[in-house]
Amino acid sequence: MITIWKQKEVLQQIQKFERNCWVNVINPTQDEILRLITELRVPDYFISDILDIDERSRIENDVRWFMIITRIPIYRFDNNVPFVTVPQGILISAHSIITICISDNEIINDLINPLRYRTVSLTNKVNFVLEIFLRSATQYLKYLKEINILTNEIEKELEKSTKNKELHKLLKMEKCLVYFITSIKSNDLLLFKLQKSRFLTFGEVDEDLLDDVQIEIKQALETAQIYSDIQSGLMDAFASVISNNLNVVMKQLTAITILLMIPNLIAGFFGMNVINFLEDNKYAMTYILAGSSILAVLGFMIFKKRDWF
Repeated sequence: MITIWKQKEVLQQIQKFERNCWVNVINPTQDEILRLITELRVPDYFISDILDIDERSRIENDVRWFMIITRIPIYRFDNNVPFVTVPQGILISAHSIITICISDNEIINDLINPLRYRTVSLTNKVNFVLEIFLRSATQYLKYLKEINILTNEIEKELEKSTKNKELHKLLKMEKCLVYFITSIKSNDLLLFKLQKSRFLTFGEVDEDLLDDVQIEIKQALETAQIYSDIQSGLMDAFASVISNNLNVVMKQLTAITILLMIPNLIAGFFGMNVINFLEDNKYAMTYILAGSSILAVLGFMIFKKRDWF
């Protein structure tokens, strides 16, 4: 899908490519890719690199275009791992800006949203890119909080669990954090490289905005690393908890089996075809049941005192 935006008083959508416009491309079809190549002269290898799900954060120059690829977080409903990162491509020329991503995302949607807290300007391309970096770092922090909430819910389930289902959930959260840490580090390095490249020739840098971006990226990275360290410890701790819970269940089942063996043993002894001095006693059945019950109760009290139940 291709949408074209023009900067007037606010961002307004237009139908055709114009000078100084912003072209936003989401999961393009082959026809849309061909349109970018023929009408805007975008190199085809730029587009293929951006649409590669495993592409790393980097910059690259062309005669006409300056390409920036950053990693942004997204939430996927149909994925076993709920939070992943994907490449977000930004192509800058002297006359226009193109953003390309394989998936719809909240970062670009926030830039388009007229109710957003900060007005986006297309005239200063440097600050436009920094806005994407800022929104990306903020989105990382938002998803990190959601990961932490999900982890706390899994912890509560793990406290009484004897299965591996919850550990698998915790492992998925750990994968999310690994993706986040790797991507945030690459974005931080990319921002450093941008400051030393010809990227700064596309406009004046808003120093306050740049400081905000650096602070948010650093905070996101530190938060992700802290959560990852905590989850690594939790994985080991709760693996032991599950094993211990299983041992408790087995101990209780063993105690119950022993208690059930007491009346079974007495019944088997008096049921044998030998002299046991109760053959002619009319209360024999009562004595045997009473004795079995007393011994079973006595065994239960002993197990209870030893905290085996």
